[in-house]
Amino acid sequence: MSLSKTWDGAEPVRLNKFMGQSGICSRREADALIAEGLVSVEGEVVTDAGRKLQPGQTLTLNERATAALAEGVTIVMHKPMGYVSGQPEPDKLPAVRLVTENNRVGPGEVPADDHSLPPIGRLDEDSRGLLLLSSDGVVAKAVIGPQSDLDKEYLVRVTGDITEKKLRILRHGLMLDGRQLKPAYVSRMESHRLKFILREGRNRQIRRMCEMVELEVVDLIRVRIGPLKLDNLPEGRWRLLTAEERAALVGGPAPKN
Repeated sequence: MSLSKTWDGAEPVRLNKFMGQSGICSRREADALIAEGLVSVEGEVVTDAGRKLQPGQTLTLNERATAALAEGVTIVMHKPMGYVSGQPEPDKLPAVRLVTENNRVGPGEVPADDHSLPPIGRLDEDSRGLLLLSSDGVVAKAVIGPQSDLDKEYLVRVTGDITEKKLRILRHGLMLDGRQLKPAYVSRMESHRLKFILREGRNRQIRRMCEMVELEVVDLIRVRIGPLKLDNLPEGRWRLLTAEERAALVGGPAPKN
């Protein structure tokens, strides 16, 4: 499956810089792909990494290039409560322990025990839902890199009095750790259930936001990361990210120059 992205900046940009900034791959990987003739601009194969992409032009990686970039493994997991995302303290259970044959859903092989699968973003021990574990640096950059604009959606059950004033404060106006939070989408779904859509991931952000308006989180589940949805993946189970899903994650809007 090929991958195309259009440069919407105002000034020309070098191909390798564009590919690096937009989360397609690292600049070193870009140089190699271009040198091998696997990248085209407006249908013309390009072999010079220093070639500049003009505003409005489209860059395309052919199927061989996307296959090479997808050699890393990405696990899509429904993490239960009680598991931590990354390397735990001695008395904690890491989510990667759930990556077993018995817990697999769909086709694919279980990664080898020595295959490093760091979490792509955090999901707290007392939270559940969609978690990505990946050795694919391009996916990691697309999801949590400094240029990433992927949002994350959470369904949150709280106790306390939910008022319109509190909702307005949650949407905009809070500071954590001395820094202003980005505006959040927060809506009321049921009497004590809220939907949060965030474009950042501060430490225990939703729980701390709720505490600041006298609401207590009693259940938090992440149901979406950008275009990738948890859907009906059972709790405690995992599957492999598909090539189409990977392309959707790394093929979002390119950052401004």
